[in-house]
Amino acid sequence: FWVPELARASEGIIVPSQVNYVGKGANLYKDSDYKLHGSAVVTSRLLGTTWLWDRVRVSGGAYGGFCSFDVRSGDFKYLSYRDPNLTKTIDNYDGTPDFLRDLEVNADMLAKSVIGTMGDVDKHQLPDAKGYTALMRHLLGETDEMRQELRDQILSTTGDDMRRFAGALEAVRSGPVCVVGGEEAVRGASESLGLSLKSPLAAAAGGTAQAT
Repeated sequence: FWVPELARASEGIIVPSQVNYVGKGANLYKDSDYKLHGSAVVTSRLLGTTWLWDRVRVSGGAYGGFCSFDVRSGDFKYLSYRDPNLTKTIDNYDGTPDFLRDLEVNADMLAKSVIGTMGDVDKHQLPDAKGYTALMRHLLGETDEMRQELRDQILSTTGDDMRRFAGALEAVRSGPVCVVGGEEAVRGASESLGLSLKSPLAAAAGGTAQAT
């Protein structure tokens, strides 16, 4: 699989806003010894409808909170939007591995997650999307056999598979953070999160993009 070489840095982007957009991530292929298994896609979907939904949206008051795992690159990301919190949301992200280890998965929960995941994997596409998907598969060398293996792993996902994914997510705890939000919130969290501050709108108005 393709693994991009990108700089790792935590960044705070200051904008005139009363809410925040909080992201944190890591590359599971490079930052841990994780080997791809289709159950990771199911687990990521489950996290978005349970732990992150409850902690970031319901309890935290954000408009949305979810996670994303790119099976091609290995990038795993937590994201929130229109979020009144910042460091509290990061704490919730970091609590995900512990949540998974203690997770009791019932048959209904597992079935809904698997069905939803398969709906994403084999979703209907218009002709232009089909062409783009075929191009990407050709460039990345993805075969029908590889895709079928992933489907089989998704369909056979168990609660134990989900709990094992917690080990891979430990790598995200030390991953970089990117926050877009109001000045007070971002500056208040900059030292504890090690954020490099930027203010692009100030630069556009004739100031400097590098906030001090």
